[in-house]
Amino acid sequence: MNRREFITLLGGAVAWPLAARAQQSAMPVVGFLNDAETNADWAAAFRKGLSEDGYVEGRNVVIEDRWANGQHDQTPRLAADLVGRQVAVIAATGGVETAFAAKQATATIPIVFITGADPVKAGLVAALNKPGGNVTGITTMNSLLGTKWIGLMHELLPSATRLALLVNPGARMNTAEMVTDVQGAAARLGLQVEVLSASTSGELETILAGVVQKQAGALMIVPDALFFDRRAQIAALALRHGMPAIYVNRAFPAAGGLMSYASDFTDTFRQVGVYCGRILKGENPADLPVQQQTRFHLVINLRTAKALGLAVPDKILALADEVIE
Repeated sequence: MNRREFITLLGGAVAWPLAARAQQSAMPVVGFLNDAETNADWAAAFRKGLSEDGYVEGRNVVIEDRWANGQHDQTPRLAADLVGRQVAVIAATGGVETAFAAKQATATIPIVFITGADPVKAGLVAALNKPGGNVTGITTMNSLLGTKWIGLMHELLPSATRLALLVNPGARMNTAEMVTDVQGAAARLGLQVEVLSASTSGELETILAGVVQKQAGALMIVPDALFFDRRAQIAALALRHGMPAIYVNRAFPAAGGLMSYASDFTDTFRQVGVYCGRILKGENPADLPVQQQTRFHLVINLRTAKALGLAVPDKILALADEVIE
């Protein structure tokens, strides 16, 4: 090999990784913002949704993850970081507060949210069919599950007249509608609801012990990153204190909780991926209607029910989409 051939070969070897990096940097970047580290199934569903529009991570799209890990006050900083990264679209999947953090960080980068609240009432969009601005997304309608939760617990525990509802006071925007809905549904049946607050994992044991002292017959857990991250701890504490509990997604009964009734989160994350893909292809978020989740799942952990000494009525078992035995 002569000197000229060697220099040409060396130049090509150096240029290849530079070209590869340039190609990667030319890929559109999707920012994924959440207040808790997302369930692996949901993250996979989000990527599946993107792939349905032809976008595959590492091949023609880059995904930048940002997690607040239950620290809601960190979400605005993380949203601003994604804006500084000049992402093409932000998937704000941690509820209404995460969506607002993204919206306040940018008025130009498209945002696709997941929220259980009414996005019009919350002020995220102008209308469901014509969101306007740079924001659209999926509403799970979980803030309106109070009536169903109260009905299920009343069917399971007809003698219980007092129920407890656990919320994180640091996420008021995420929980306000749900608290109102639960209280209204309980009042219609002549039941009382005690709202309890926990904002750190250290408070959970004290609060859950207090549920028993307040003579509550059952516990309801609203959606929150802290509670999701501590789902195994919460399920174990509820069982230790003999407290039947209903949760907001399947991950809780899978971790030993009694039951969950909520929207299909896996499908919701897939839909967010689809919308992000459509935006990457050039569609305007202002023209993409806010989707309303219509699929809801009831999951019951019969092992936990037996450990609590509960006989789940056949009527509830017949409604269940999944029974863990």
